[in-house]
Amino acid sequence: MALHTITLAGETDSPGFRRGARSLLSALVAPEEVSWVIDRKAATERFSRAGDAAVARGSAPAGITHPLVPRSFMSLCETVILHSAPLRFGLLYRLLWRLVHEPGLQRNPLDADRVQALHMAQAVRRDMHKMKALIHFSVVDEAPGIDALHLAWFDPDHHIVEAVAPFFARRLAPLRWAILTPELSVRWDGHLLEFGPGTPRAATLDGYRGIFGTPPARTALRSDRGSEAARSSRPDSAP
Repeated sequence: MALHTITLAGETDSPGFRRGARSLLSALVAPEEVSWVIDRKAATERFSRAGDAAVARGSAPAGITHPLVPRSFMSLCETVILHSAPLRFGLLYRLLWRLVHEPGLQRNPLDADRVQALHMAQAVRRDMHKMKALIHFSVVDEAPGIDALHLAWFDPDHHIVEAVAPFFARRLAPLRWAILTPELSVRWDGHLLEFGPGTPRAATLDGYRGIFGTPPARTALRSDRGSEAARSSRPDSAP
């Protein structure tokens, strides 16, 4: 039965997972004692108070505060966290725990946990490739005085939109474009990537405006215009 709950701020809260994993490892909390929960309403808060208290409570001796793990494992974590399977956080913490306590694990290519994580990483990479290769943009003229909008809709299998968006920002840098998905939407104004909520339907101008609003004529889109739920970042800083 799980005795410790770690609440993450979103489906791809990699920093929150790392902090939680380090705290758990330091407190010698075994994987089977942890429950990983996604707080979909949290925008900035990474951990719930209950989660922090659960890690801090008790008289367990100090564990390993700075575990030495292969760089390949850290890279694997960044990819597997984008998978849609709810079990991914528990699997990654179990692998971390075992890497620290079972040094021989690194030399066992047939270990079930390692194989499962590698398969999940492959699925994420395939989904990212599919999004880059198959997405189709339609040109939409919003209004006189506004550059044409290149609009697309895509339904990814995993949580890859933020990871793939910088690719389109570089590839289509001179254009205004937006990609709508059921979970998350993104647009590019030539300078910033702006993220907003998803939409369950195919890409339409009304759906786009419902997320990002209508830009003023002959004025570059900025992150403070449109939907209050949208947020923005430069392509070199996006996840």
